Amino acid sequence: MRRTACLLTVPLTVALLAGCSSSGGSGKSAATTPAASSASAAQVPSPVASASPMPEVSGEFGSKATITLPAGQQPSGQFVVSTVSEGSGAVVNKNDWVTVNYTVKDWTSGKDLSSSYDSGGKPQLYQPGSGQLVPAFDQSVVGKKTGSRVLVVAPPAAGFGSQGSSALGVGKDDTVVFVLDVMSAVPQDTTVPGDLTQPPAGAPQVKDNGKAAPTITVPSGQQPPTDLQQYVLVKGTGPEVKSGQTLVVQYTGVTWADGKQFDSSWNHGGAQALQVGTGSLIKGWDQGLVGKNVGSRVLLVVPPSLGYGDQASGAIPANSTLVFVIDILEAV
Repeated sequence: MRRTACLLTVPLTVALLAGCSSSGGSGKSAATTPAASSASAAQVPSPVASASPMPEVSGEFGSKATITLPAGQQPSGQFVVSTVSEGSGAVVNKNDWVTVNYTVKDWTSGKDLSSSYDSGGKPQLYQPGSGQLVPAFDQSVVGKKTGSRVLVVAPPAAGFGSQGSSALGVGKDDTVVFVLDVMSAVPQDTTVPGDLTQPPAGAPQVKDNGKAAPTITVPSGQQPPTDLQQYVLVKGTGPEVKSGQTLVVQYTGVTWADGKQFDSSWNHGGAQALQVGTGSLIKGWDQGLVGKNVGSRVLLVVPPSLGYGDQASGAIPANSTLVFVIDILEAV
């Protein structure tokens, strides 16, 4: 959990999604920049599956695409969303947490732009259909299957508008071509399945409630531990979480003193995204989640020294020992 006792979605990659003006990046999301406002819902054309002319895409899903523009031809001005190859995974729904890799080319300038497959590049994790991203990302993957490669031709109204993006290198009123590889999708009501391995007597016990927050029962009459306690209730089979990754998690937290719930992802929309191991979370989370496997359900008992210390935070009193159950659903 963040030091402010609330979990917000991880900021979008400014270089890719934040329609910054040509005079310099504002650091705001695409929803709050002039570029995004110029691409309002009323102005964005409806997506079509094909138009003339069309770029050609070569390369395999999961590797950097090669985008070849039709020689000497200008874009049609239509917003194109075309499936290059269809995956076999689950269909992406609005507000799922979706991870995509991307290749980008500016049709107007002919320049290749930043790619998540380039050295130092990273996949993008976001929630499509929220209306907070440029439409090229916000609208293009909803209804697609994970494992799909999608070609997007974004005219200015579906991309970075009349402002362009200085961070990405997109000029004003440029048409941008994206190739998006839909790597995974996590619905907001996702939980970790499997039988729970309860922690030993004297530790909090956990009752699974399916698609709802688990019940955490703090042992009555016992003093809380003074150091971090970690228990893997369900061991996942995914990769180990690394410091600096963005996680998608479900979580519930109660205070040891009275067992009362003070926060839960279920109370504000479901699964949340956060960055671990960078100091943006309380130390108990950074220490307790790094090294765990994706797909795990973890119980953490966090002493005040690794939580909020002698400072109250929202509904959490000062000097509180905190108990969390956390489902690690994805790591990017």
